Amino acid sequence: MEYIMPEYVTSEQIKRVRNKLGMTQKEFAMFAGCSKPTVERWESSNQHITGPIVTLIEILKRDEKWPFKLSLPEERGRLRLFYMYEEDICTVIDVNEMAREVRVKNYTDNYMFRAFGKNTEPSFEEYEEFIESRCFPRTRDKMKLELQKLGIPFYDPILIIEKTEGRMAEDHFWIRLER
Repeated sequence: MEYIMPEYVTSEQIKRVRNKLGMTQKEFAMFAGCSKPTVERWESSNQHITGPIVTLIEILKRDEKWPFKLSLPEERGRLRLFYMYEEDICTVIDVNEMAREVRVKNYTDNYMFRAFGKNTEPSFEEYEEFIESRCFPRTRDKMKLELQKLGIPFYDPILIIEKTEGRMAEDHFWIRLER
């Protein structure tokens, strides 16, 4: 298959797109997956620039909002959960347990891959149900033995997820925690 894509970009095109996005060279380098010196070199070059940056610049020229759709929200809680499908982030969940507040940002349009499906503003109770759904049930036979195997003194879904990553049998979803 062939694509209608420029063969190269110029330093001016890179600068123009970066400035339009309101990014510093360092921020643009983080977004593009390269180093700040690489961006500096591109922007001061008098030659045609080739490689994957050509495709990225073309995409950014067509959709300036794309980087912001991928940005992490500002942390608002003491606990951040990344709901993953294999290696893809589907939903970021920020939790303030003291205030019983939950905020989510979805990174997929597929409701089946989102932590809370179509619900973009889950309640704290819905969050608690979701967390428990990624653990073995409280009523599991010989639960104390399972907790003992994990080195956990009592049933706490967050502690269980810290140990198991919320992985279920034959399920590609899992949870990464940050405190």
